[in-house]
Amino acid sequence: MPPILALKSATVHFGGPPLFDGLDLGIERGERVCLVGRNGCGKSTLLKVLAGLVDLDGGERFVQPGATVAYLPQEAEFRTSATIAEHVAAAVKPGGDHQHRVDAILDRLSLDGTRRLDTLSGGEARRAALARALVGDPDMLLLDEPTNHLDLPTIEWLERTLLDFAGGVLLISHDRAFLERVSRRVIWLDRGRLRTLDAGYAQFDAWAEAIVAEESQAQHKLDRRIEAETQWLGRSITARRKRNEGRKRRLLELRAQRASWTGPQGRARLAVDTDEGRSRLVIEADGISYALPPSDGTPGRVLIDDFSMRITRGDRIGIIGPNGAGKTTLIRILTGELAPQSGEVRIAKTIEPTYFDQRRAALDPNRTVWRTLAPDGSDYVSVRGKPRHVVSYLRDFLFDDRQATTLVGSLSGGERNRLMLALTLAHPTNLLVLDEPTNDLDMDTLDTLIDVLDQYDGTLLVVSHDRDFLDRLVNGLVVVSGGGRIEEFPGGYSDWHARRSEAAADEARPRERRRATDATAAGPAGERLRLTYKESRELEALPAEIDRLTAAIAAAHAALADPAFYTRDPGGLAATTARLKADEAALAAAEERWLELEARREELDQARRARGSAS
Repeated sequence: MPPILALKSATVHFGGPPLFDGLDLGIERGERVCLVGRNGCGKSTLLKVLAGLVDLDGGERFVQPGATVAYLPQEAEFRTSATIAEHVAAAVKPGGDHQHRVDAILDRLSLDGTRRLDTLSGGEARRAALARALVGDPDMLLLDEPTNHLDLPTIEWLERTLLDFAGGVLLISHDRAFLERVSRRVIWLDRGRLRTLDAGYAQFDAWAEAIVAEESQAQHKLDRRIEAETQWLGRSITARRKRNEGRKRRLLELRAQRASWTGPQGRARLAVDTDEGRSRLVIEADGISYALPPSDGTPGRVLIDDFSMRITRGDRIGIIGPNGAGKTTLIRILTGELAPQSGEVRIAKTIEPTYFDQRRAALDPNRTVWRTLAPDGSDYVSVRGKPRHVVSYLRDFLFDDRQATTLVGSLSGGERNRLMLALTLAHPTNLLVLDEPTNDLDMDTLDTLIDVLDQYDGTLLVVSHDRDFLDRLVNGLVVVSGGGRIEEFPGGYSDWHARRSEAAADEARPRERRRATDATAAGPAGERLRLTYKESRELEALPAEIDRLTAAIAAAHAALADPAFYTRDPGGLAATTARLKADEAALAAAEERWLELEARREELDQARRARGSAS
């Protein structure tokens, strides 16, 4: 099909070397394409060129006659007194369902249509811009970081909306789970060139790693600068994959430990009050409740209702839930900033909490980066009690040496976020509280944040809507559902989502069959004291399956590490990376399932022995 939107020999430069030169790109109807690349490579500029907001210095832009293009900027700013409803309605052709479409999108994005645009916060402005982009049913959607400031239910709704969308989609996002779910093609903007992968983002890392390895070999005797850049990219991609593998192994151990200390799924009390658990205790909440005060004669809304949990030293707890459900209130109560209306919170006396301020209020735009980290005029910054040279510490956060003397006010949004992270993580703290830390972070900064937090030896409380971020970081999840309902689960987001899906499937079974199944595995008092026959067989078979998948993954990595593989078998690359991704996902699921069944078997064995002793 002819493209809806296309560029031919496109060139852009801002008074210096070209940001990109001679690019060809076309997006067809029904395509869902993600645009990726290093921070600062020109992704947002390319999106603005396609939207017609930045003129080309050379080449052509083509829009199919009669086609409509909607663009969501990374940062939306409004200087008009028009209301949100008026702004959104302007993108819809008047018709029978005109007002209904506007009302529906505003409700879905939790926007008050009567609010004036010039009074909105940054997050509200972005959601208003997203509402306008979606409401008109355009032929082409250009979306720059569409998941920023959205909660998880809204992100999942946006995923379904884009999967059902009939037009073309080109998007930039740091949310890997979102990209893997939505994209069907990847465009990689790399050193001013475009490369295309005709598969979703899940296969990008393996594909890019193979390309960089081949380039590094081919360019070994060419320009040293190009060679160094190619090798840097290869190290970056390879290192990220290896770090993720090591992190996954450590997280499995942490999640297994937390599962052994936690009762049945969805219950938030420790099953066994071990000496080790008690000595490691950081925060203990016992039966806490909290409700908002009554307003206009209506009863106050309940945010927390009889919730209990224990957080131990080194735990990494993720907190998820819809906006307004009570996540921030729970954080404030757990850290002692707010008292519960009933129940009790006990906090270890040695706790020194530090909060990540996503509004970056601590940054003075008139100070240099150097003096922000070392305000006393020295060349060193104290990083959790140990001296580090400012320049060396800044390198950990992707700053080059020249930026140390740059004014904070001249930094980009992503660079200011990295500086705020550096400032926050330098504090001597053993409890780090991060409230939506991934908002407005580019992918490079997000990787840096995960690497730094992976080395942090204190306790983490993280409110986030980024599923991949949670999967790579936390060993326990607290789900705040609204109406006071809060549940705790060991594991990350994917673990909780899988259990939620299993529970939904279980509820869908005929009630009589469920009663019969439960009765066969229950004790005299109706309490299940053994694994079911199916669960026992599954537990026996899982070790062999884990060994098989581990061997298959090792073989795939060995094949992809061969620099000649791509040239020898281009078609086999996509198939191998697809199998690798599927096997890695299956291995993670198998390991998690084995841990879950083993922990459950031990718990049931203990209960059975306890009943035998009592009788």
